[in-house]
Amino acid sequence: MNNLSKSLVVALVHIAIVLSLGCKLLYDRATCPRVWVPTASVDPNMPIRGRYVTLSLQVHAVDYQEPARSPSAPRYPQSYGPTYVGLSVESKQLVARHSDKTTGMTISAWNRQPAQAGNDVFILWPPVDFFIPEHADFPLVSRRAGEEMWAEVTVPRKGPPRPIQLAIKRGTEWIPLSYR
Repeated sequence: MNNLSKSLVVALVHIAIVLSLGCKLLYDRATCPRVWVPTASVDPNMPIRGRYVTLSLQVHAVDYQEPARSPSAPRYPQSYGPTYVGLSVESKQLVARHSDKTTGMTISAWNRQPAQAGNDVFILWPPVDFFIPEHADFPLVSRRAGEEMWAEVTVPRKGPPRPIQLAIKRGTEWIPLSYR
């Protein structure tokens, strides 16, 4: 086997790996539940450089119980790790439930007033990345008061949600963000 043949085999293996990943993501998008989730963009801090935003997704924790803490500990925001959570879609909401398995995902409280079991809104940790084409005009930084950013995500059986698209919500009006 000469060098050209070896190079072609390596190239074909790489192409097969990329195609299999693409097929898996398309299959998940077609078969896994989808949901719109309120989100906020966070300044990305990753060693790779490209156009992306990091999204903090809001989840509802229906079976959450606040752990014991010392009275002198600060109340807001508070992390509740290492309690791992699994995600599901219930009543058109992204719901986090306690998991006995290590999922790599935890939740943090955000601006909660007195705890009400089942009605708490939490932030999923770690945040998810949404990549944007290099030459796309992406008007994300100039949001006005009264606008909320939402992300449509696919919720796979294992792993974090995968963002599909973003939109701005003004009252009842939805404005999809174009990034292509």
